[in-house]
Amino acid sequence: MATPLRATAVLAWGSGEDGQLGMGGNEEKDWPHFVEALGPYAVTAVVAGSRNSLAICDDGRLFTWGWNQRGTLGHPPETKTESSPGPVDALAGFKIVQAAIGGWHCLAVDDKGRAYAWGGNEYGQCGEEPERKEDGTRALRRDIPIPQRCALKLKVRQVAAGGTHSVVLTQEGHVWTWGQPWPPGDIKQISTPVRVQGLEKVDIAAGGWHSTALTIDGEVYAWGRGEHGRLGFGDDKSSHMVPLKVELLAGEDIVQVSCGGTHSVALARDGRMFSYGRGDHGRLGYGRKVTTGHPMELPINLPPLSSSRDGRWQAKYVACGGRHTLAIAEWTEATD
Repeated sequence: MATPLRATAVLAWGSGEDGQLGMGGNEEKDWPHFVEALGPYAVTAVVAGSRNSLAICDDGRLFTWGWNQRGTLGHPPETKTESSPGPVDALAGFKIVQAAIGGWHCLAVDDKGRAYAWGGNEYGQCGEEPERKEDGTRALRRDIPIPQRCALKLKVRQVAAGGTHSVVLTQEGHVWTWGQPWPPGDIKQISTPVRVQGLEKVDIAAGGWHSTALTIDGEVYAWGRGEHGRLGFGDDKSSHMVPLKVELLAGEDIVQVSCGGTHSVALARDGRMFSYGRGDHGRLGYGRKVTTGHPMELPINLPPLSSSRDGRWQAKYVACGGRHTLAIAEWTEATD
């Protein structure tokens, strides 16, 4: 395994069949590996989607890679997949501070609180109003390959993207959502934002058919479909329509949660990562393909930083995709 030259490193593991690990190929990885192509950049955040990934640099540049048949990489598809990170030229003039990837759509927010969306839109998940057809009916545009503004009336602080739905947190601390938040047919889809009642001043994350909210006290709440244990309640089947506290993470001082298609990862303040949910393709990072509803700590087995012997790698950011996971790790020197 290559040794990172910076004190921070982008890690990837799980399925790589669509190039979503960013390593120039499509191999599967059962434990965290260093993404060498991003080594020269000061990456501050990473996002993993259903079959693609993105990274945000400290200067606001956005890089994407993986599956692009629906325009999820931010440009019209020339090839089915792209296995190395590339810039999103359409957002080059904006400083992106946070982003999210859903099943096949993406969201981003800039330093002015403006939200952007692109990719698949058949359930209204990009927030675009249906187009009026010649016969008077309205239909949603299926794909939006170039990033465009969404949630125009909201000043956004954070975005989250589920399988076919979107969630935003405004700078006032309110949570809004649109798209298809449950399997088609169960709940009517909407293309304009509606406010989620009962959640104030939280951090948000959205997965395939589940979502989480993190309070300022480090408590995790989850709701949605519970198959494979993705909600972290200890079982592999319970589903909940309203947010419930994840008691199995109580006391761990969680600072971030990320939701994938069928798994989740929680990051503790001390740099430990806890993963749970579906485990095939190595997406939980344990080195073995186990499925569990119990959050378990996963190891970071990177070589020590070449300029230092004493210390350890600590996770600073996590991102769950459909069948893969990303993280940013930082080398921390040992203290006497």
